[in-house]
Amino acid sequence: AAPAWAESVPQMSMNVPGATDAAGRLVLTFINKDPPGQRCNNNLQVAAEIANAYRLPIQLLPTSLVPHLPAPSVFFGNRMIAADGKDHNGQSSFQLVADVLELEGVPKQAKPGLLFNEKVRKEYEDLRGVIRTGGK
Repeated sequence: AAPAWAESVPQMSMNVPGATDAAGRLVLTFINKDPPGQRCNNNLQVAAEIANAYRLPIQLLPTSLVPHLPAPSVFFGNRMIAADGKDHNGQSSFQLVADVLELEGVPKQAKPGLLFNEKVRKEYEDLRGVIRTGGK
């Protein structure tokens, strides 16, 4: 059966290596360019935020290992959330991914990770700002 979120959001399915783990759970996959550019770095930051809030397997793959997939892109299982030249032009956000995970009933961390600590969060947001502007 299709995931619940697939009914409300038009999604494309692609063959993503490691889309499920050994326990049968869907894996959140981030595909990045080699080396990561601005959108890819944003997506890596989203992966860190998601890992601090949700309990699920996450994999980060360089496009050189999966040349048949667009980069940057984000998949939950085999279903595309964002992809270069397609949905959101490959750039994800915490809220975009969290909405999918919430609809799928992915469990949250018992206690939020360090990225949600007030002092750490400010410094993290400052870093994100520098990356967004390319260090300018």
